[in-house]
Amino acid sequence: MNAPLRKLSDLTGVAFDGRRTGYVPPKVLRISPKLKLHRKARKQFDPVTFEVVRHALWNVNEEHGATIQRLSGSPVAMYALDLNPSILTEDAEFVYFGPYMQYMSGVTDTQVKWTLENRSDNPGIRDGDMFLANDPWVGAAHQMDVMLLCPVFWKGELFCWVTNCLHQYDIGGITPGSFCPSARDAFDEGILIPPVKVVENNEIRRDVEEIYLRSSRKPSAVALDLRAQFAGNLTARDRVLSLIRRYGADTVKGVMKKIITDGERAFLKKLARLPDGVWRDRTYIECCRPGDRGVHRVMLTLRKEGRKLVFENEGTDPQAGGINATYSGWRGAIMVALNELMCWEQYYAVGGALRHVEFNPTPGTLNCADFPASVSTAPVQCMEISLYPAYNVLSKMIYPDPELRKDVMCIGGTSQWPATIFRGVDQWGERYGYILVDPIGGAIGAFSHADGISTGGQARTPICKLPNVEHTEQSFPVLFLYRKEITDSGGAGKYRGGLSAESCFIPHGTDVITQDTLSSGNAIPTSTGMMGGYPGAVNRYRFKHDTDVLERMKRSDLVNDIDELTGEPETLGLRQQDFVQKSADVYAVLWSAAGGFGDPLEREPAKVEADVANGDVSAETANSVYGVVVGDARATAGTREAMRLERIGKPSGRKLDGKVELLATENLAVRGGRWCCAKCATDLGALRENYKANCVRVDRPIEASNPIVGDPARFIDPKPQFRQFCCPGCGRLIENEIALDAEPLLADVELRMK
Repeated sequence: MNAPLRKLSDLTGVAFDGRRTGYVPPKVLRISPKLKLHRKARKQFDPVTFEVVRHALWNVNEEHGATIQRLSGSPVAMYALDLNPSILTEDAEFVYFGPYMQYMSGVTDTQVKWTLENRSDNPGIRDGDMFLANDPWVGAAHQMDVMLLCPVFWKGELFCWVTNCLHQYDIGGITPGSFCPSARDAFDEGILIPPVKVVENNEIRRDVEEIYLRSSRKPSAVALDLRAQFAGNLTARDRVLSLIRRYGADTVKGVMKKIITDGERAFLKKLARLPDGVWRDRTYIECCRPGDRGVHRVMLTLRKEGRKLVFENEGTDPQAGGINATYSGWRGAIMVALNELMCWEQYYAVGGALRHVEFNPTPGTLNCADFPASVSTAPVQCMEISLYPAYNVLSKMIYPDPELRKDVMCIGGTSQWPATIFRGVDQWGERYGYILVDPIGGAIGAFSHADGISTGGQARTPICKLPNVEHTEQSFPVLFLYRKEITDSGGAGKYRGGLSAESCFIPHGTDVITQDTLSSGNAIPTSTGMMGGYPGAVNRYRFKHDTDVLERMKRSDLVNDIDELTGEPETLGLRQQDFVQKSADVYAVLWSAAGGFGDPLEREPAKVEADVANGDVSAETANSVYGVVVGDARATAGTREAMRLERIGKPSGRKLDGKVELLATENLAVRGGRWCCAKCATDLGALRENYKANCVRVDRPIEASNPIVGDPARFIDPKPQFRQFCCPGCGRLIENEIALDAEPLLADVELRMK
């Protein structure tokens, strides 16, 4: 019989039910009495010691990640930095997680709690152990994100945990590389492993490792990745023990606890400056399986109730096809935005904030899928579509405070990843399967006070970098023709979103490459703007057969754009499988750009002219979207005034008196307990109403939202709209909304004024 369990009264959080949803409501966890926890922590120490130990712990975590990156032979780790380390207390509260792919650590705490409850009795948790896990219904983002959990003991007591997660090269499934676009369910995908003891007495257990490697097409590469993770944990564990020997266990634990409580205090201080309310975002994901022409709704609701935030996904469509994510992926994605917008000054210490955050998903939905849904593509689809709306709702929540307003950030690029999964025989005659990493170049969304950053990476991976084309060409049988930023791709606004880029290549050193596409956000923009800002460009695949590229290369005639080449174009589907690229076939992939902030007609004309001169914005877009006539200030003023009047016809509405009580968004204020235009004080209704219902609504085709957006009917049957809500008094944009034509107005902001 199992030994009796005792309650760990203060170990609370989310437990998991791997049989179904991976989510059950918070409860008190129980661990075996066999496991002794180190609980003693100093409460008083001098500030110098605190700062030294605090920074030492941060450096432990950074060295942990760098160790994995250096030792892994995988381009995933080296170039995409698709990994993240964490340090947690003995009872699984975050001390730090790393600046790599942050959503990987978003569920480390819940996975460690699961391990404490389900492994502390049998097989036991002991010094020298590590647990391997990749089950998305227990805590992984998707099957390829393999976690290695390492308990750190001091004098027979569990002191803390060091953990890491790394995207593995291939762990099985019906598609090489383990992204499985046509998977019917989890049984078509890679092996699922709940936490299992893979390291015992500081040695990798061969029996467990061989089970793990058996499903892989590249077992040697995966084995090297596992050893890199093993070395990372050993390095971090040794550094923590060294700190304990130098400063004492009670001091190090006291610093850990203070990091968490300081983070909690700072988080609560921010919440106290903000009004209670509800903020919502609605977006869409396309193509849940090959041949699907449908659109699937994703909803996110954020409720602030005093000292607590509650995230919900009610209204999200049911799980479907192969686009799903589990609760783990949804929670981890939201935590990235929470960390970056509200905890950034705490050095990635999000544990204190999590004491005041609840996650309340609806099981059986796209981002809280029931087992055995297909979830291998979650990070490039339903996790991304869960993460980026969180930037919108959190940004709108913090905007009313003038100081926190500086931290507002619009949705960045690669808000849906346009995956290119290529495979075949490489230049050395060996079989390979991989995903093009280039979209990690992303773009940073506009801020409330500044433009975004073109190809500035992805905000969720702060230290990510775009691999040099030479690195990709060295690793795989491809030759790049160009990689360039795309004019007009960044979302228009008072502050412009960052531009994205396009990569174009042909096979090299091989006869053919077999490709799969795996994408969404090709018909409907997912990098939506904010507070009147326009969305960034959609994803785009371009493919031409039998071009003249080889003849041009013989003439040393470089290619600047795929449209320069002759050949037969093919419109690729969003989950098109097994199409072949031959030596004269040219493939180009553009990834979505970043959203803009504020009404484009309020952008300084000089900045628009500088954008045109730099090639960031075309002269046509400068005139049609920004209302700027290059070189003619008088004509610009007249054009902009005419464009505002065109939005509303004739000015109307009454003006509100009194001072502004609260600035809810860039152009939306509260006066006398009513909504109004922040610029001209035109009444927009009572606070209990949706302000959009009292704006002038202009419905435009989705193609009007960004010059890169094409006809959505190429990919989907439903008709999306670009809705604009304008002040009836002055014509300024209050907000834009992207929605299917049958969808009701989104109540994106509700305030509860005291």
